Amino acid sequence: MSVQNSDRTISRKQRLQEKQRRQLAVVDTVDKAEAKVRKAEIELAVAVTEAVQVFGDEQSASEGLDMPVEAIRRFLGMAQDESASASDVAGTS
Repeated sequence: MSVQNSDRTISRKQRLQEKQRRQLAVVDTVDKAEAKVRKAEIELAVAVTEAVQVFGDEQSASEGLDMPVEAIRRFLGMAQDESASASDVAGTS
């Protein structure tokens, strides 16, 4: 007859709980990273918007920034969407 040490034996439930805890930690890390990426994209969009104003138009900004016009337009759209979202939030406060 063998005796099991209860300190070393982890129940199936405990193993599953630990696995779930690790998975949730990974999901949390990914969520935080995605939020940082989104913030960086918004900051870049604002900078591109300012560059378009400085260069005068999208084509000149594209050449000056060495960035395709499509990317310039995408960032302009993001900045516009962000501005609209900020206006909506300010209006509901």
